[in-house]
Amino acid sequence: MRTAPSPHLDVATPERVALTLPVAGIGYRCLAWLVDAGLLFFFWIVTYFVFTLLVSDVLGVLQALSGLARTLLVVGLFATQWLYWTVGEVFFHGQTVGKRVLGIRVVRMDGSPVGLFESAVRNLCRAVDFLPMLYAAGCISMLLTRQHRRLGDLLAGTLLVREERIDLDKYTATSATTAEPLQGATRALTPGEVELVLAFLARAGGLAPQVRQRMGEKLVDRVGGLSGDERAAVLASPERTEAFLRARARAEG
Repeated sequence: MRTAPSPHLDVATPERVALTLPVAGIGYRCLAWLVDAGLLFFFWIVTYFVFTLLVSDVLGVLQALSGLARTLLVVGLFATQWLYWTVGEVFFHGQTVGKRVLGIRVVRMDGSPVGLFESAVRNLCRAVDFLPMLYAAGCISMLLTRQHRRLGDLLAGTLLVREERIDLDKYTATSATTAEPLQGATRALTPGEVELVLAFLARAGGLAPQVRQRMGEKLVDRVGGLSGDERAAVLASPERTEAFLRARARAEG
């Protein structure tokens, strides 16, 4: 019996090479939301107890608020949650704490990083996705769409994808002769090496600085064929490293 293929997103790199990004399913999304919701709940509990230290009769203060003040309070509660998700997605490469724990991130439909407009729209739509309760509308939308997109994703043009770790060791040759490129020589790259370079370049922006530097250095040593001074110049900054790797991949196109 043939099983249906897993949902995925096909994107093209500037080097005109196709990459496949696995789509995050409803299970991943729900678990990430539970982590984020737990953090927000903890924040409001701490805020409440701090407020009780300043005001003895909290319920009395809330009951004394006018209708306009209560409306503004509700709007403020929603705005706080909206800011949490939007700031996380914009400034942390499409990831909130929950998404990072589950290894998923928000991207545009072309695979590029999510921007302020897309993140703002998808998170404003959480109020609609939540209806009538417990994200019922959002869950139904995810079950009915091929790439598990809720209403906010459909309006914003976004998608959640799973991260895949890049294993450099599987591309490392067993012999010392092939593992270390000859100085001054520029050899042709194998298809596997081109694939590895492109996968690294596609994900470099979302990596931790130390990991980004270490992986870039490994790839330069693997595909570079550089002398000592040339290697030092290429590894002077992540931008130079990735520009060099991009040029090597394009040379094989």
